[in-house]
Amino acid sequence: MNYQSGDEYLQDMPLILAGPMLQHTEPESVTVWLALQQACQVELKVYDTTNNGAVLGNYLFQGRRSTIALGKSLHIVAVTARSLDMYRLRSDRIYAYDLQFIHQADQNRQTLQQALCCDRFPDVNISYFAHQKPTFVLPPDHLQDLRIVHGSCRKPHGHGFDTLPILDCLIEENANQPRKRPHQLFLTGDQIYGDDVAEPLLWVSSMLGDALLGWSERLPVTQNKPGDVAYYTPKQLPPGHRADVVTHQAGFTAGLDNKRAKILSHLLSLGEYYASYLLIWSPVCWPDTFLQGREMMKTRKATKKWDRQVQNMQQFIHTLWKVRRALANIPMYSIFDDHDVSDDWNLNQAWCLRVLGQPLGQRSVQNAMLAYAVSQAWGNTPWQFAADQPGEKLLKAASDWSASQGTDIEAYEAIARYVGMPANNPHTNLPEFVLDGSVLILDRHPEALTWHYTVRSNCHEVIVLDTRTWRGYPAEKKPTAPPMLLCPQAFERQLSLPLQQTPKMPATMVIAPTNVFGLKIIDKIHNWQLQRDKVFATDVGDAWNINTQALAKFLTTLFEQRQKIVVLSGDIHYSSVVRLSFADNSRSFATESVLVQLTSSAMKNEETITRILHTRLKHWLLPEKIRHWIGWLNPPDMVEQKTSQSQRTQTKADWNCALEWIPRQSIQTPNFGTSPSWLMTPQQKAKNDQWQWLQQLMFWKSPWFQDGQEVVGVNNLGLIHFELTDTSNSYKVMQDSYWFSSWYPTQIVYSRFLSQL
Repeated sequence: MNYQSGDEYLQDMPLILAGPMLQHTEPESVTVWLALQQACQVELKVYDTTNNGAVLGNYLFQGRRSTIALGKSLHIVAVTARSLDMYRLRSDRIYAYDLQFIHQADQNRQTLQQALCCDRFPDVNISYFAHQKPTFVLPPDHLQDLRIVHGSCRKPHGHGFDTLPILDCLIEENANQPRKRPHQLFLTGDQIYGDDVAEPLLWVSSMLGDALLGWSERLPVTQNKPGDVAYYTPKQLPPGHRADVVTHQAGFTAGLDNKRAKILSHLLSLGEYYASYLLIWSPVCWPDTFLQGREMMKTRKATKKWDRQVQNMQQFIHTLWKVRRALANIPMYSIFDDHDVSDDWNLNQAWCLRVLGQPLGQRSVQNAMLAYAVSQAWGNTPWQFAADQPGEKLLKAASDWSASQGTDIEAYEAIARYVGMPANNPHTNLPEFVLDGSVLILDRHPEALTWHYTVRSNCHEVIVLDTRTWRGYPAEKKPTAPPMLLCPQAFERQLSLPLQQTPKMPATMVIAPTNVFGLKIIDKIHNWQLQRDKVFATDVGDAWNINTQALAKFLTTLFEQRQKIVVLSGDIHYSSVVRLSFADNSRSFATESVLVQLTSSAMKNEETITRILHTRLKHWLLPEKIRHWIGWLNPPDMVEQKTSQSQRTQTKADWNCALEWIPRQSIQTPNFGTSPSWLMTPQQKAKNDQWQWLQQLMFWKSPWFQDGQEVVGVNNLGLIHFELTDTSNSYKVMQDSYWFSSWYPTQIVYSRFLSQL
């Protein structure tokens, strides 16, 4: 199927373009997100089950909501079901849900199975049971039974196999065991890549986006002289030819410092951002075949690149059915990081001035944030999208903007208000900043959506931070200075208040999309680049420990309220576990506190350097040693100490801490891990079989050499669980990082990291 006309190919699509995706789920309510190609009223029912999920019982919850028309053929809804008689769902039980669709045009009804299927997709399976209904379980009452999955950085054309389909294996293996199947999924950033886009993916996204909207957006550009073009449509900016426009007209920094190749096919239009979410969650909107490189590209090099990327896309699409089924059967929560908009998004004040001061940059950022709001944030925080709330007002503005085919200025300005875009100064056309203590923050409307939120159960709480839109930029330093990732009022709203709202839980988890602590060599590179003012080359300012005042504030804010903290993070394209022990000298905190950082990255974006870190070579050449810091409370700050200095100077500080890397245990193979038949396309399998004899001769491909001690540097997915160690409620936290072996035959294996809390 090739994209010629939107009406032609949409006729071959089922009603459901993406979803159902189970999202915010708690004892009182269940929310399911869907993208449809026609306007419908959607009815959600939640059922009890018996026989360990195999038999449907009575329905317990019910809810209805009409879709929002975001385009001629794009109608999105997050429908929430609740009990009418105050019934609460319980842990240790399997529940199922079903959906009905009432078409607004003719009032015809469709079942869930009818809405999933069409001639191209005659058989769609999103269940693990014979009744064909998706199921879920709530978090358990006891921490040792809790199973949390997390991951980040999923680029469709990234190197290696996509690891998110492994989640489907984890659920399927224990689908009828409520204490063993995963209870929640947290995606911690870079769910899509707005900047680093494969040429074939942009080709699909542009065509699909225009078809879904039913119109083509006119993207504003700066006119340097009267005869210059004032607008571009997406089709006028074809794949592989966007670098100059993206860098000079939009102001994006992703292509600076010799990284031009990263932005050749940057997303810009609203339709492209909408389409990207449908394409990463579902196989429905992908074409059956792609055009060949010689039909699209002019040079031999570009042709080869296109064909190589097409192969990567086809491998990604091949396993999307497992991703779709998994996301229908586990509550999924997410938060953005920079690539959901563009690399370096809000990195520092210089980025904000450079991008948000350009009409095209401002438009593209707003498009990305609107797409995130309707595709992810709606399901994360459905209460913000209830009647008369900012989210509902945003949905109406988005619908009006599309209905006017991008001409309703009032609707556009309303979208800007509700997604939190700063106003521009009328004299300079630069974004407005306001003071928050000693730092500057982007100004925003009081009714703007909040992207942070908290998820709680009987045994754990998860505080999800927004470290992108509430940054504090140093007022007295140059615009490229590293920011506070949370400004003072953000610390209060996102950390202090949630920690104070509930009594101490058995487990407190904090999601920090960018790493709190990373490899020491990376810290050295960041500091070196900062001295050279090359901050955009390696995201200098995204790591918490570049701004020591902000890191000190982060640690002390946590330890004022909790003794045991688990931080979930991603961003850096490797998996690891580090343990921070915190000691108080001022008696302001508990005498002994612990923070364990669990990192899971990337789901699909391994790199040459991370593959080297993955092996024993990293531990031989650059082992991670214990690091020490001393810190102060007023004002908050901390300084790293050499080991020889630690004992002598720590008594002069208010607190001190030590950081150690937890080694990963030897690899293990799960029951479903041996030669998974679903993994490779026929072309990929034939290629691997052809070169299998050579792979076996490569020393660095051997299981022994690949079994490094500190990180998993290939694509991975993290499963977190806890172990009760004694009767004093002391726990160990474990992260099983699942990855695909590089030896033959290919296996799914996992490396276990184990740390005392």
